[in-house]
Amino acid sequence: MHRSRVRRAIAGGTVAGAMLLASLGAAPAPTPMTAPTPAPTSSAPTGSDDPLARFHDQRVRWGACPEKPVPAEMRCAVVEVPLDYAAPGKGTVKLALGRLPATDPDRRIGSLLINFGGPGAPGLAGLAADPKAFADLGERYDLIGFDPRGVGHSDPVSCGDAGDTAGDPGGDTATALAALRDEVKRCERNSGPVLAHMGTVDVARDMDVMRRVLGDEKLNFLGFSYGSRLGAVYAALFPRDTGRMVLDGVDTLTEPLMEQALVSARGQQRALDNFLTWCAHQSGCVYGTNTRTAKEKVAALVERADTEPLVGDDGTEVGGLVIVLAIGQALYSPSTWPALAKALAQAEREHDPAGMLALLGLSADPTDPADPTDPPEPTEPAQAGGSDPVPADNLAAALAAVTCADDPDRSIEKSSPAALEKEINERAEEFLEVSKVFGVPQLLSVLTCYGRPAGTDFIRKIDHPGAPPMLLVGTRGDPATPYEWTEETAERLGSAVIVDHKGEGHTGYSSSRCVQEYVDDFLLHGRLPSGTRSCPAED
Repeated sequence: MHRSRVRRAIAGGTVAGAMLLASLGAAPAPTPMTAPTPAPTSSAPTGSDDPLARFHDQRVRWGACPEKPVPAEMRCAVVEVPLDYAAPGKGTVKLALGRLPATDPDRRIGSLLINFGGPGAPGLAGLAADPKAFADLGERYDLIGFDPRGVGHSDPVSCGDAGDTAGDPGGDTATALAALRDEVKRCERNSGPVLAHMGTVDVARDMDVMRRVLGDEKLNFLGFSYGSRLGAVYAALFPRDTGRMVLDGVDTLTEPLMEQALVSARGQQRALDNFLTWCAHQSGCVYGTNTRTAKEKVAALVERADTEPLVGDDGTEVGGLVIVLAIGQALYSPSTWPALAKALAQAEREHDPAGMLALLGLSADPTDPADPTDPPEPTEPAQAGGSDPVPADNLAAALAAVTCADDPDRSIEKSSPAALEKEINERAEEFLEVSKVFGVPQLLSVLTCYGRPAGTDFIRKIDHPGAPPMLLVGTRGDPATPYEWTEETAERLGSAVIVDHKGEGHTGYSSSRCVQEYVDDFLLHGRLPSGTRSCPAED
């Protein structure tokens, strides 16, 4: 049965959706990248000996922001960075920065760069969404959000009309793979030169330019989800320029895409199991009180919708992958579990997809409060100072570009379509054993980089780079960045202290007062626990 499901998914062009599923959380340009030069033993030179002097010496002019609305005190600016750090004269990329000035300037520490995840999530929108979530930090830090290169208002990448990428459910694997190669060509045509320089190594180097133009001796950084990978790469490149760094919802540095997908499927299923246990204790749970059969019924709903989609009042059809995406999104925060329970009840009892669509932000649902550490939902693009609007597909295009720039493995490129389909079918058994709901979509996400040149191997080689002590937060019920990645990354960095959050949802800062206290104490006062600390689950 799984073979027909996998074949149908490949031919039907569901790889992009599977990649979005894999990103619900973390997460990972399409020209071959050479490994970066080793990190300097001291800060880079200045003046005539500094090949990046023109970038380091630029002045930041703060003014109006392209995002609307923003807090009254928020100001934005554009900073130029090299397109290619190996050839700084080759061209430039314009980065959009946003700043909330410290509310207690007499006690100001400096700037705190924040990355809200992705890859592909805009930082300006993240900073503007709920500055109160970082109010304590904002007393003594200028809070800085930024759209990474190729994202949002920073020379955004695009693959063109999403309608051009639809697959044919009746097609074969060879046709689907050819369509993926065509997709890469569309991305290259629509994105321009920045697409070839989208990797996390490039963005980390951009952050060092930001540090310099902001006037900070050290980089202080708070990274959520994918932002944890970005912070770790910065610490490996610039250990002596790393200040106080916190990584929450820690991404993997070492695992290839296939293994990332398997671990992610396991983490999502674990979060779904926790939700179903919660649901079984609520009155009116559509699956009753038996959590074992509940798992089977959710899987059956997804598989059934692959061939018999849910149909809305307006005729909208919702298939299995959209249901998986909606469930994955809702697992980000326990605050959305009641909405997920309602959506599943609508789907099972009324064959109504309205609740699922609401979870994805595709219809109004006032019961879904915003979480400031979640990747912002794609919205109607805002104008950037008279420039073209942000492309509607920017999040997905940037996600794929960064993921592939960070992954050096392209072994699947050497396989014939028949051999590739055979390999995927063989791995499908393993993925379905881990999760009948998330297994197949996660497995298909490994095809995201098909047709793209191999990326850098620098990230996989990070090993005790000599950075100062930092704080890592791992959440036991995290559906996107499983707790084991926190331990693995801490071992790789060699200088990290872990806060073990026993709660649910993606990241811990916004949902746990205990986590927030450890994070704020370190960022504001430099106090770091001597060893792993635990934070209990909170209602």
